[in-house]
Amino acid sequence: MSQTIPFREVQRFRQWWLWLLLGIVSLVSFVSGGPVGIVIAGSIVVFLWSLRLITEVRDDGLYIRFVPIHRSFRRVPWTDIESVESVSYRPLREYGGWGIRWRSGAIAYNVSGSNGVFLTKRDDRGLLIGSQRADELAAAIQRTRNKTTP
Repeated sequence: MSQTIPFREVQRFRQWWLWLLLGIVSLVSFVSGGPVGIVIAGSIVVFLWSLRLITEVRDDGLYIRFVPIHRSFRRVPWTDIESVESVSYRPLREYGGWGIRWRSGAIAYNVSGSNGVFLTKRDDRGLLIGSQRADELAAAIQRTRNKTTP
């Protein structure tokens, strides 16, 4: 049985200000640290360049993978989700920034921007998925969840 994927989004850290900051840090590391500074700065640049958040809506749940941190997808089955809402949020103020972020009662996966989908799970823990297409993601979750759960 093959899975259908009604929604898929891949997001990367490509904010100009982040790369400008990394360029400045790399330059300072090169000037002050020599070869060791270059290796450290280069490693950070390669790591950040490789980071990506993959979000998929499939027949059996929501799948999230933060590459290369997660080796495989994290699945949230439809039966675990109480509610779904497209939201605007403040990444720095509400979650302390971007990436995989924790706060009391919730976890966030975000890469850029300030829009996402907030899921309230049956265990009363929240899950925020940052998205450049938040309304489309929320609609795909609702549509697929309603179609596949009794």
